[in-house]
Amino acid sequence: MAGVLFLQHFSWKAALCSPEQSGCEPYPHSRLTLSWCPKLVPFFKATCVYFVLWLPTSSPSWFSALIKCLPIFCLWVFLLAHGINFLVSHRSASRILAGLIFSAVGDAFLIWQEQGLLMFGITHILYSSAFGMKPLDLKAGLLMGVVSSSCYAFLYSYLSGPLTYLVAVYILCNDLWTWTKLSACVGAMLFMVSDLTIALNEFCFPVPYSRFIIMATYYAAQMLIALSAVETRDEEDFRKRS
Repeated sequence: MAGVLFLQHFSWKAALCSPEQSGCEPYPHSRLTLSWCPKLVPFFKATCVYFVLWLPTSSPSWFSALIKCLPIFCLWVFLLAHGINFLVSHRSASRILAGLIFSAVGDAFLIWQEQGLLMFGITHILYSSAFGMKPLDLKAGLLMGVVSSSCYAFLYSYLSGPLTYLVAVYILCNDLWTWTKLSACVGAMLFMVSDLTIALNEFCFPVPYSRFIIMATYYAAQMLIALSAVETRDEEDFRKRS
């Protein structure tokens, strides 16, 4: 699934800048996509290992935590492979790397059914600030505000104690994605699907194949978000050369 979304993401992006439609010089997505593929091989392998082993969640262990976090570790390596100078000079990339680190910590917490909500809340804040808050898309923000409010209203009756407020704050952090430049990344939408599935399965009712849906959309989302950091750098370099 992650591989299919990877190719679809760049096919869609390339169509936005076709010379027939906009008169702009075509951006070499195919060349860049091929150059990134070898660096993503460890991520795809680690993701396959997770789904092939499919370790039971009823028996938490450090090994199961490692297997779950391994694809995210590979995305750390993917960003680090572009060089420390790249991370230092590109704020978005360094913040996305920090978000991936907090994601891995949150994943490990959830293995033992601990509250990883705080870690993923920090992740959302880092991701939403990765590309700044401009340009704002007020229409998208309004739409997602309505959707998120409806989701929270539905979940509210199933929540109690501190979770009532924590989930509200978490949803607010998640909403920050939808009206910044990061909304162009399909990964943000997939992350929301993963989070919503978790909430429904945890607080409302059992969702069929919930674990597969949660992890497939989660890994695909993290991959596309990591790619968006590198893509932004390459687009900037391409514009400078043009």
